[in-house]
Amino acid sequence: MATGKGQHQDPARREHSHSDGSQPEAAPGEAPGQVPGEVTVGTGRISAARQVRPVLSTLPFTRSQLASLDDALVWASRDASLHFGIYLGDLGADTRTRAEELHDSMGEWADDAVLVAVSPGQRVVEVVTGGKAAHRLPDRGCKLAVESMVSSFKEGDLVGGLTSGLRLLVDHTDS
Repeated sequence: MATGKGQHQDPARREHSHSDGSQPEAAPGEAPGQVPGEVTVGTGRISAARQVRPVLSTLPFTRSQLASLDDALVWASRDASLHFGIYLGDLGADTRTRAEELHDSMGEWADDAVLVAVSPGQRVVEVVTGGKAAHRLPDRGCKLAVESMVSSFKEGDLVGGLTSGLRLLVDHTDS
């Protein structure tokens, strides 16, 4: 929180100077001694952008595939009157517990929600249902959806597997 009484000194901020003690020439838009990625705003406050974690060089989906997944999630949620979510990533050592934690993070919707958690690197698919959703979606429907997804995943079709899995989950949901 800024109080207006002085500037916050970022511990990651480095002072730049030549060996003779003189300051290097500033790049256009930078003040002398400023770290790249920083700018001094009109109030004198320093605004800085820093990369805090590695950025993936390639994303798992194209924009078109993301749009297809989004459409499938919206359709499934509307058609079944349940909230559907997809998690794609590492699930840790205890995959079921982590999937349940992710499901619980859906907050107020968790009771009426179905989460499909996929960890391609671990070759794991977990389907977690909330209390109300579990009464409407039998285990058999979840198992069929997982089998369908795994079949598509083996063929290298992640998006097709997820969308067909969502269709099967909706098809097996009771009204």
